Amino acid sequence: MMKKVSVIAFFVCLMAAANTVQAQSVVKINILSPVVRTINLSYEVAISENGSFQLGFFYTGYKDDVTKFSGFGITPEYRFYLSETTAPEGFYVAPFLRYRRFTVENVETDSEGTYSPFGGGLIIGKQWIFKDKISLDLFLGPQYSSGDVKLSSGDEGDLDLGVFDGFGLRTGITLGIKF
Repeated sequence: MMKKVSVIAFFVCLMAAANTVQAQSVVKINILSPVVRTINLSYEVAISENGSFQLGFFYTGYKDDVTKFSGFGITPEYRFYLSETTAPEGFYVAPFLRYRRFTVENVETDSEGTYSPFGGGLIIGKQWIFKDKISLDLFLGPQYSSGDVKLSSGDEGDLDLGVFDGFGLRTGITLGIKF
């Protein structure tokens, strides 16, 4: 756990240092997130002509037929811009890490516990900047995460972790403001 927090703190410090060097930053919201009862915000800062750091935060109250998830996540990523335009605009490839912390509940069996997966992946995307102020960012890529479930009741219970465990797909469409 301490190692995970240290890695995330390292990325936060890098972003803070980068912000003192470059003035090009974008604050964004993922417009697909409300579909799954989630709010997802991110902050991106250009650190060179072809690179940027982004730090994303989300909170969810996701529920499927059997399982209810509530909790938060943090996603640091580094974006390599491959276009002729300067960061934060153009086509990019971005490796990322992700830490999440959920309270998980099976609504049929009343099993409850916590789940803290850690993982990462790689996305590809393209970000457009319109009128030097409005950003539109589309991205897609594979991800993997895994973690331990700690049940509150001490028994084995039945908690289906679904899309939050193992291999999955990270996708999004964000709208933002560049400053």
